[in-house]
Amino acid sequence: RHDAPAVHSRPDPTRLMEGKPYTFTTTVPYETEADAEAVRATLAVDNELQPDKVVKRLKVEGTDLVAEFFATEPRLLRAAVAAFLDLLNLSTRTIETFGHVPVA
Repeated sequence: RHDAPAVHSRPDPTRLMEGKPYTFTTTVPYETEADAEAVRATLAVDNELQPDKVVKRLKVEGTDLVAEFFATEPRLLRAAVAAFLDLLNLSTRTIETFGHVPVA
């Protein structure tokens, strides 16, 4: 007997936002696109603790990091955003202290 290989698909982003009326969006400017991408990659590693209730989307647009959060409840949104901002602050201070990310 041969089992069919597992098919992995990406969730439909519009479906992820359904039922999550509480939102937060911020744009953080960096001096270089490499800095913005390094911070995005660093912060994207951590999944939300309740992914069925809070969705985080991070993207880089030019030299800007754009973060979007969608949540089912205001308190969950507040907790997710607060944790994100703490790590964002640490990542940004690290770049300011040790210098820009080298361009590959």
